[in-house]
This record gives sequence, C-alpha cells and structure tokens, in this order.
Amino acid sequence: MYDPRETLAALSSLDPALDLERLDIAGGDDPVHPTPFRLGAAASAAIGGAALAAAAVWQRRGGEPQQVEVDLRRAAAALTSFLWLRLDGAPYPAPQGEVPTMAIHRCADGRWIHLHGALPHLRDGTLALLGCEDRAASIAAAVARWNSFELEDALAAAGQCGAVLRSADEWAAHPQGIALAGAPLVELRRIGDAPRRALGPAARPLAGLRVLDLTRILAGPTCARTLAEHGADVLRLVAPHQQDISSFVPDTSHGKRVAWLDLDAPAGEATLRGLLAQCDVFSQGYRGGALAARGFGPEALAALRPGIVCVSINAYGHEGPWAARRGWEQLAQACTGVALEHCGLGVAADARPAVIPAAPSDYCSGYLAALGAMFALLRQAGDGGSWEVRVSLARTAQWLRGLGRVADAAVARPLQPAEIAGWSTSRDTGWGRLGYLAPVAQMALTPASWERPSAPPGSHAAQWE
Repeated sequence: MYDPRETLAALSSLDPALDLERLDIAGGDDPVHPTPFRLGAAASAAIGGAALAAAAVWQRRGGEPQQVEVDLRRAAAALTSFLWLRLDGAPYPAPQGEVPTMAIHRCADGRWIHLHGALPHLRDGTLALLGCEDRAASIAAAVARWNSFELEDALAAAGQCGAVLRSADEWAAHPQGIALAGAPLVELRRIGDAPRRALGPAARPLAGLRVLDLTRILAGPTCARTLAEHGADVLRLVAPHQQDISSFVPDTSHGKRVAWLDLDAPAGEATLRGLLAQCDVFSQGYRGGALAARGFGPEALAALRPGIVCVSINAYGHEGPWAARRGWEQLAQACTGVALEHCGLGVAADARPAVIPAAPSDYCSGYLAALGAMFALLRQAGDGGSWEVRVSLARTAQWLRGLGRVADAAVARPLQPAEIAGWSTSRDTGWGRLGYLAPVAQMALTPASWERPSAPPGSHAAQWE
C-alpha cells in the first residue's frame, strides 16, 4: 500500500511546519477508479497536504496544532467532482455531448494523437488546420494523412491543442520531458524583496487574505476554491467573451465572488492593476508570457505589490520548448506516457487507446498549487519577499506515474451513490438548488467550508469588499 505521506515528506522541505504526524488517511486503498494508477493516494496526498499547509498557517497565526483526516475514497471522488453536481434534485447537465475534435485518432505513421478542440474557437481552429468537416469520420480521415509529430507541431504553431501519445521512456527523452525531469512538483521562487507582513490572529487559517483568481478549467479554479475553503476572500475575474465548460464553473466557484473583467476593454487593465495592488495571492493560468506581455508578469507584480504571492499553473511546465503551449488534462496524460499505460497498450497498438476517466492532473495540480501558495505565505511572513509558485499538469502526471501501480485495476471498487450522498451537501445558488461534494479534508479545529455559495459569472462587482 502506498502511503501518501511519502510524497508530502519530500514537499515538507518547502516548509518544516508541515506536520505529517497530524495527517490520517482513512478509507482503504486503491483502486477506486478503473486504472492501474493510484488516483486515490495521489488525491489524498494533494488534498491532505493542502489541509496541513492551512493548519500550519493557522498555527503561525496563534492557533493550536490540529489533526487532519482524509478519506481516500472521498478524495478519489473529488477527482471527478463535476460529475456529482445536482441541480434542483436532478443530475447537473453534462459538460458536453460528443465532441469530434476532442478525441484520439491514428495518424499516417501508425501513432495516435489526442486532439483537444473542446471549446468553439479551438474546434474551429482545429478543423481549419485539418481542412475537414466537424464529423468524426471526416476528422479521422484528415488526421490519417498526417505524420503524428508534424501534426502535433502544426497544431501548436496554430495556437491549437493536441499531443501525440508517447510512452514514459519517449517522454523522458523528449526535450520537454528532460526540462521537467529536474523540476520540483511544487516550485517556490523568490521574485522580489519585500518586508514581512505578519499573519495576525484570525478565526480561520486564511481569513482576511485576498486572492485574485484569473483561471478556468479546472486546476486554477480548484486552487482558488481550496484557498476559499480555508477562509480566504477570493475574487474570480471572468471576461464576458470567455468560453468555459458548463459544469466546471459551479464545481469550482464555491466560496468565491465572481465578477466580469475584460482586459481588452478600455478600463480593464487599470481595474486589474488596482485589484492587484490590494491582494495577497494572484492565481493565473494563462499560457506562458501572455500576462507578462500586458505588464502583469510575476516580477512586475512584485514591484506593484511587494510581498505578493503569484501562482502560475500551466500545461507542460514553465521551462523548456513547450512552456508556452496550450494544453489540457488529457494531453498531459497523452504526452507523459500515462494514457498508453492506462490502457495497457504499446506505442502503436491496434486497439484504440483512452485516457483515465477522471482528472487527476487537473484537480491534484490545483490542490498542490494551493499548498504552494500557503507555503509561500508562510515564507513571506517569516522571511519577507515576493514569491511565485509554479505547478504544471504534465509534472503532476509524471508524479502520478511515480506513485506505483495497483495490483489489479479490474478489482476497482466503484464509488457508490450512498457514498456520494453522504459526502455531499446543497445550497441555493444563482443556478438553483445546487448539490455538490463538500470539502474532503476534515480539520479538527478549523473545519474546511465555503462561506459563499457557488455563483455564476458576473454575480458580483470587480472590487474588494
């Protein structure tokens, strides 16, 4: 049995206040989901680590040490939390039906590539590059005329999304895999000097701390949602034209105020600059360099708001030739070898491969980013400075691959409706009566909870209270 605390022991070097003896993992062992990978253990480590970090912040603010408990099966359920939403007593509408541009297809060289045109602009761009219709047969025929690696590069050059399914060894030899090999799972970088800001007494670990959330789909919003469950004041900013996936929004908006802000509007950048000047944590999921080009890179923010903690989440890592590529959960699984191993297939096997039916890279990256943000707040309170936290989906997928395997994925014990019901709660929201999974981590003295209901975009003003 893999002990999730093994991962946290390595992460504790980021801050010695992470008290692993106060984390209890209950609920048995993997497999919960039908995959050889230890998803429950990974989720338990990420969620438990974030809760321990919150407990450490609580102690820095004068609170007493406290126990944290994480149920492994409940943690595994959190990796598909958008599936368990209910609206007015019925299942929440599915994210989307069949999307032909979001599928795995075989190329002319016999290799498989995962296209990811999930949103309208990505669908249209993918179809334009392939020169085909929005039908599965037409897309498959078009992809079959391409060399896999040439198509992968062409998609990236066109600002679209796709990744060839590689083995773990192939990824280890790839320039981006090499760049990630030396990267920590959660990276903290000091990006500027600043005086210490003391963390005074408060009712909850993150009470009084302001978090600005410019992220979407799923890792970044999960990071800010996790900070909100420990008391942070989270303001999520969404552009009116921004596309999203329907059920991901209510799933990751618990505890937040959600406001419109268009950076392309005349006053957009000025409004953002004013909000940043008063926030403690800024979380963003834009591809590399996109915000820096507008003057909102980490070092610029450290000058604007000395002592700020910047959280940067991307797909493939923050250094290396793929650092600026757009990517998704499924593509992180594809390129790192997770997808092929999940299916037990070789690189060019005849059977059609598939990805893990959960979002471990997305959700775990979000929890790990929240952990990193709280470590950085502790660093700031102790040593001063401005800090950047870096996490990536592909690095998280590599970590998942390193956690060992279950003996037999066929003996997975699927999540049961009674379990989900016992872990769920409901409240009135702007969508209606929303049922959802409550926070997983159980904390003895500062229970994790979301003070605000999940809210649709534009429900609040773009200002701090």
